[in-house]
Amino acid sequence: MHMTITRATLLGLLLAVFAPLAWAHSPFAAAADERLPAWLTAGLLLVLWACYLRGCVRVWPGAGAVSLFHVGLALGGLAVLGPLDDWAETSTSAHMTQHMVFMVVVPPLFVLSRPLPQLSAGGARRLSALWNPLLRLTQRPMLTAYVHGFIVWFWHTPKFYMLAVEHPWWHAVEHLLFIVSAGLFWWAVLRSSRLLVPWALLALLFTLMHTGFLGALLTFAREPLYGEARSLEDQQLAGLIMWVLGAIPYLLGAGWLGWRWLLTMQRRIGW
Repeated sequence: MHMTITRATLLGLLLAVFAPLAWAHSPFAAAADERLPAWLTAGLLLVLWACYLRGCVRVWPGAGAVSLFHVGLALGGLAVLGPLDDWAETSTSAHMTQHMVFMVVVPPLFVLSRPLPQLSAGGARRLSALWNPLLRLTQRPMLTAYVHGFIVWFWHTPKFYMLAVEHPWWHAVEHLLFIVSAGLFWWAVLRSSRLLVPWALLALLFTLMHTGFLGALLTFAREPLYGEARSLEDQQLAGLIMWVLGAIPYLLGAGWLGWRWLLTMQRRIGW
């Protein structure tokens, strides 16, 4: 049964990763200095995918976890290798959509899929020396929220925002930092112990507030903040994407954590 699901996801992800090759506006059809980061990213995604599939044969995580992982990987691949990456060079709203995918869509999907046993069994065991120290940070939800918040604001300041837009390698670094910091944040939130639920909820609300504030700044600014070539209306749309649409995953997570906290309190008082 699970091998049938694996074959289906194999085909689906192959189409998701290599479909951009046929798109006129994908990074693969861009200038030479942009093609190398695109091919390197595609290669890393394929290696990650291969390790996960190999690990699934050895340690089957369940159809639900496999689906979540593949949806997250496909969306991440499309966001960075598809036309959206090209549009992000001239459109603030497209760039913000990319950021939201890497902050509030792909990371929670990966965390919910719990892929580390499969990745380790699939050949990435040596990388555990890298991710184990990082996972210790997830025992402090507010710390992960502070780190992620710093990275969010750093890359949305005009100077470093344009640095990422104008230089493909810095753009790749920006994406990597978004995914790693958001991954640690969502890990600390979604996999928090009962004792850490209040701190995880506070970390979520803190992140919801400061990202909403950043979105509001972009929405109500009276002039383009990222160069005159970008229209004010497009910037306002980008602000609404972060402020309104970007808030939905945080609100869903806060509701779930609030429910967990309520159940814990009910057990303590014997309801």
